[in-house]
Amino acid sequence: MDRLKGKTAIVTGAADGIGHAISEAMAREGAHVFLGDIADEKGEKFAAELRTAGHRADYVHCDVAEEADIAALIDAAVGKTGHLDILVNNAAIAIGGMPVHEMSDEQWHRLIAVNLTSVFRGCKYALPHMIAQKSGSIVNMASAQGHIGLDGWTAYAGAKGAVMAMTRQMAVEFGPLNIRVNSISPGTINTPMNDKLVKEIGGNLAKAWVKMHPLGRIGKPSEVAEAAVYLASDAAGFTTGTDLRVDGGLTAAPRYVPDLL
Repeated sequence: MDRLKGKTAIVTGAADGIGHAISEAMAREGAHVFLGDIADEKGEKFAAELRTAGHRADYVHCDVAEEADIAALIDAAVGKTGHLDILVNNAAIAIGGMPVHEMSDEQWHRLIAVNLTSVFRGCKYALPHMIAQKSGSIVNMASAQGHIGLDGWTAYAGAKGAVMAMTRQMAVEFGPLNIRVNSISPGTINTPMNDKLVKEIGGNLAKAWVKMHPLGRIGKPSEVAEAAVYLASDAAGFTTGTDLRVDGGLTAAPRYVPDLL
């Protein structure tokens, strides 16, 4: 239970879903976790719950679409602990379910700001600290949709594909400084964001998601969290530039079921 003992970790989008599970898992493994989110009440409550359980956790308001918020989150972590060992660029939004030619410029720019530009900015402000200490692990949240095509999600897939490309580039560039950079591509995970999509898009979306995964179910946030802990830990010390697919086999044998959508 001490795989991340003594490490400082930052997780964006930490108040619920995958970010919540990653934060909890990393705190349980001994990291001092700094939770970034815009849901202040939920974030503060979560941080308090972690501290009550004997873990080290702080909540910092962070809208990842705002550069100043990302810089402040990283400054808060380094200012309190003196170092930064783990950055998980997790925060994301889902805008899709429509043909790309029906997407507005406003929707496009919002999606790119949250799902892609935030990754750039997180790395921009974290890397100087990791370079100075000559160590660090960055975990970027990609998606199975960066590997396969699904109707209505061109922009989302484009952003996540770019996250994977950036991950590989940074792994090569900063590997000589003992900084590892990896990504995770989840399949469909049981999160509030996906619950919202089911309600908004309707139809048989939930049944389609299950059928698309060879394991016959959608994933749990804790299963993605375990992958993040591994990539952040010393057990993955020789792992960099990789994309770890936690997708129930979705991208191994895509089962596209448009009749259910």
